Amino acid sequence: MARNANNKLLQKAKKSKSDEFYTQLSDIESELKHYKNHFKDKVVYCNCDDPRVSNFFKYFSSNFQQLGLKKVVSACYKKQEIDLFNSEKTGSGFYFEYESENVKRGATNKDEMDIVHFKGDGDFRSKESIELLKQSDIVVTNPPFSLFREYVAQLIKYNKKFLIIGNINAITYKEIFKLIKENKAWLGVNLGRGISGFIVPEHYELYGTEARIDDSGNRIVSPNNCLWLTNLETPIRNEDISLSKTYYGNESEYPNYDNYDGINVNKTKDIPKDYEGFMGVPITFLHKFNPNQFEIIKFRKGNDEKDLSVNGKCPYFRILIKNKRLQQNQLVTSK
Repeated sequence: MARNANNKLLQKAKKSKSDEFYTQLSDIESELKHYKNHFKDKVVYCNCDDPRVSNFFKYFSSNFQQLGLKKVVSACYKKQEIDLFNSEKTGSGFYFEYESENVKRGATNKDEMDIVHFKGDGDFRSKESIELLKQSDIVVTNPPFSLFREYVAQLIKYNKKFLIIGNINAITYKEIFKLIKENKAWLGVNLGRGISGFIVPEHYELYGTEARIDDSGNRIVSPNNCLWLTNLETPIRNEDISLSKTYYGNESEYPNYDNYDGINVNKTKDIPKDYEGFMGVPITFLHKFNPNQFEIIKFRKGNDEKDLSVNGKCPYFRILIKNKRLQQNQLVTSK
């Protein structure tokens, strides 16, 4: 019930374009420690982050020398409005560039920042923001969940390395799944409860098993259903899933689909090590997916392009996969 409630609240936020979920420093540190070798001499762009308060900016400015960074750019969107007394749009987005010179003079305090204002609102899709994107090497941020598809499409268009946060359901978007299937993007290290919560404005409802107000007065929600999406390699990504179950002798535990020549597997840990055919596994399989061990065939649909079903009932979203190791063994044996 708690998960359903959390999903409903996130969906409600998405529909109302309530995208003010700010990442905690502890969650950033927990994930970024796995990618430190990627940042030497690189320009990092945090294009959804107010440099005065962003924990992404705080992380990169505090670890600037340790990571060997060339520059950090943190940019912030600000809605432009027209009121009854002014026919022109007011307000503008802004950004801050943090370089070695800032390190030398210790300019990490928000009062010491040389903020640069955009002519426009600083939206990540604006020409000004895109120009900064083109000059960057790696994008790291928590983008608006309601614009996740569009945000990722832009990163792919400009061929950028990235590490971003999204909702677990983003896996089910056809655009995102296609990238994962084609090995152009994959899940990061932390998932679900591994992302402990987000700082939200005062008007947001507190929800989640670990919802709280912390010692600094920050309101924390804990949806427990988010992920990191990236195209940065880590050693963990190439670790095989340990398989201990067998199909043969336990066929009744793995029913066949009505509309596809394959078997249903309810949990990743139950993937049989001896089954050579197609298997439908939960979407959370992607968190442990090693592209050298398994091949992704397709998502969710059977041969009739209807949802995969067992005895007329459709299990929750399934990903059809095949064990590459067994295929490779077959080729070796046949030679």
